[in-house]
Amino acid sequence: MHRAIRAAAAAAGRALSPARASPSPPHAPGWGATRWLCSGREALSYDVVIVGAGPAGLAAAIRLKQLCRAADADLSVCVLEKGSEVGAHVLSGNVFEPRALDELIPKWRQEKAPIRVPVSSDKFWLLTKNQAWTLPSPFDNKGNYVISLSQLVRWMATKAEELGVEVYPGFAASEIIYDENQIVTGVATNDVGIAKDGTKRETFQPGVELRGRITLLAEGCRGSLSEKIIRNHKLRESGQGQHQTYALGIKEVWEIEEGKHEPGSVIHTVGWPLDTKTYGGSFLYHLDDRQLAIGLVVALNYQNPFLSPYDEFQKFKQHPAVRKLLEGGTAIQYGARTLNEGGFQSIPYPVFPGGAIIGCSAGFLNVPKIKGTHTAMKSGMLAAEATFKALIEGSSMELYWENLKKSWIWEELHKARNYRPAFEYGFVPGMALSALERYIFKGKSPYTFKHGKPDHEATDAANLHAPIQYPKPDGQITFDVPTSLYRSNTNHEHDQPPHLRLRDPTVPEKVNLPVYAGPESRYCPARVYEYVSDEKGDPKLHINAQNCLHCKACDIKDPKQNIEWTVPEGGGGPGYTVM
Repeated sequence: MHRAIRAAAAAAGRALSPARASPSPPHAPGWGATRWLCSGREALSYDVVIVGAGPAGLAAAIRLKQLCRAADADLSVCVLEKGSEVGAHVLSGNVFEPRALDELIPKWRQEKAPIRVPVSSDKFWLLTKNQAWTLPSPFDNKGNYVISLSQLVRWMATKAEELGVEVYPGFAASEIIYDENQIVTGVATNDVGIAKDGTKRETFQPGVELRGRITLLAEGCRGSLSEKIIRNHKLRESGQGQHQTYALGIKEVWEIEEGKHEPGSVIHTVGWPLDTKTYGGSFLYHLDDRQLAIGLVVALNYQNPFLSPYDEFQKFKQHPAVRKLLEGGTAIQYGARTLNEGGFQSIPYPVFPGGAIIGCSAGFLNVPKIKGTHTAMKSGMLAAEATFKALIEGSSMELYWENLKKSWIWEELHKARNYRPAFEYGFVPGMALSALERYIFKGKSPYTFKHGKPDHEATDAANLHAPIQYPKPDGQITFDVPTSLYRSNTNHEHDQPPHLRLRDPTVPEKVNLPVYAGPESRYCPARVYEYVSDEKGDPKLHINAQNCLHCKACDIKDPKQNIEWTVPEGGGGPGYTVM
């Protein structure tokens, strides 16, 4: 694995150097010499290091290089991506609003971007168990497109590389590097070839340090390094002040019968199968090539510990209006990912000493639009512009925060700020308050709702609820988890240290199982967690880390915040191609 980054670095004219103690890197444009370190690892130096090759990270990289060309400047930029290839870990709905892309690459239509299917119709259904009632659509998707985001970011990566960005897929940034003044100076990838017992296998290779004068974190929702930075620097308190709230999105892509396919058709639903206290909804998007993207989004502040988002999704597919679309078709891919729903109230101060947080790591999703790609990209572009001025002109990265508050991101999220917290009062009040916000106040209401409890605190004790009996999968429309996992192309090296860690190994048996009936066995959409009997017949939590979809639900929903999600070896995880 790490030989590949060495080979790529050599091809780009860079030499990896062995470590030894040294002073801090010089602060002058074009710093590109390798910094000598005292960690025992080799290192590469860049002007800008970006963690995450999603829409935000790649938009930032592209914008930086565009600014360099316009100013006849030279800044070295690299992008690290933990997926085996760019797009392998990217999952989204996705009805794409091209506003940010129009600004970034105005000629994207002529440059064969994988954006081919304009929205042709927009429907909104209220589902009961057997009926689909058509409601006035609250969405305005005119001018938008139905796309695969994993395909779009692969195209963006080629555009970045054409501009001179060095993109390294298959490398997981596992550590933030600080200098003696506690300023972030880059990241380190994890060691590979470590066995479960901590010994070095024959394939062992030490991690590599990637040093940057500025580091941009674009890890997506609940990024592990971003969360540490936010917590350690108290960035949420310095921003809008409220905690983040999340949802879990579960998605399949189907190939359906020709007569049922309507390219560009967009359908959103609310109601069944979720109960009236659980916020969420579903989507059905018709792409090209007879493909249908279908998914269910469940807010992770649900109360019933017996609820299983995966099984709710399987149940949803059995609705008569949905099943008839899928019958005769073939499921070709499956995946899951959490998404930020905190919106305006939860935006952290995004600048830290030595860098900034961009995209969904900061949380710019517009909940009522169900869109975050355009805002993520724009945040990356704004951060790139601040980074360029900081490195070339010596200004402060504070400019990113200032320009963010002046941008259409801020205006858009401020108008949308009350939709999600309105549903803290239940489905019917939420729908009524949302209608009031949209049609009467039009985003200019004089009040701002607060979010309720953090998602992990919202889970009730099991004795307050009855277990939910979900129907068995039929193998045609609904599937068991192993079958779905096969379609996600998920793979991890089995003999490696677990990347899902329990802060206190006694909590599952002492708290989660007796109080909450073991909710980790249900909220995880990959059945990573299961209780099995030990040699004494006592239940013990078993972690199947190789199943992990990197969705981060466990890191968010565990009642006692006892599970810590960390990056596994780079290249592990799902292998999405059309998500």
